This record gives sequence, C-alpha cells and structure tokens, in this order.
Amino acid sequence: MSIWAATLPQVTETAGAQPQRRRYMPGAPEIYFAKAIDNSRLVKVADPRRRREMKVFAVVLTVMLGLVMVYLCQHFSAIDCGYKIEKLRSERDTLNEANRALKLEEASLRDPGRIDALAKSMGLQMPQAGQVQALDASTLGGGPVLARATGVSVISLPD
Repeated sequence: MSIWAATLPQVTETAGAQPQRRRYMPGAPEIYFAKAIDNSRLVKVADPRRRREMKVFAVVLTVMLGLVMVYLCQHFSAIDCGYKIEKLRSERDTLNEANRALKLEEASLRDPGRIDALAKSMGLQMPQAGQVQALDASTLGGGPVLARATGVSVISLPD
C-alpha cells in the first residue's frame, strides 16, 4: 500500500446520486484478494516467421559482435605496439647516452699525456734508438704476418 493511496480520499458512486467522498479511516486495513489464474490449458502457437526473424537477428548480432571483437583486438594490439615502441626508443636513447659516455671515457684514457704520466710514475723511460721497429707497408695491407724473433731485452722494475 502506498502512502498516496492512504492519504487520498476515496470516491464512491451510487446510481443516479452525487458521488460521495468517503474519508480514510486510520487503522482500518485495506485488504486485497489475489485471484488465481490457471494458464495450464493454454498452448502457445509457434510462429515460423517470428522464429526465422529471431534466427536472422541472432546471426546478424553474432556477426556484428565478431566484427567488434576483431576491431577491439586490433585496436588494443596497436596500443600495445605503441607502448613497446616507446619503451624501445627510451632504451635506445639510454644506450646511446651510455655509449657516448664510454667513448668520452675511452678518449680520456687514450690521452697521450695521461699515458706518459702513468709510464713515468711506473719508472718507464722513452725507448732508445733501435728499440722501435717500424711496420713495413706489406704488413699494413691486412695480409698474414710471420712472427720474427729478435733480440729480447728484459726490463726490471724497481721494487
């Protein structure tokens, strides 16, 4: 029972008379009786045209769902590839920066002044005349080179 039904005055009509207003009396229950309806004897008639329409609708709906799924799969795959590309680009940039830093370090380690200072701190001296052998042009071509044994000199390091 809704609150509006309880607060509205009810109108009753009698034959040929003016409608009379009946006041709602608080505390008086409104009783409704349910009527049992037996539909067990009813038989549903199959409509072949309706059944065919429903089959066509189901097929069209399945095809549309399949197309939407293919589209979504491609869309999310493209987004995933975009994320992978950005990740690889950032990794490439990081590796390029590390490579540049290593080249700078290599250049600083190959500095002849630094190498000369390290050699002097270890007690090494400049080579004497005859200790340096120049490579001939035939070995610079990249062909095979035979090893030669020449006089070996032992350099002792100070302790």
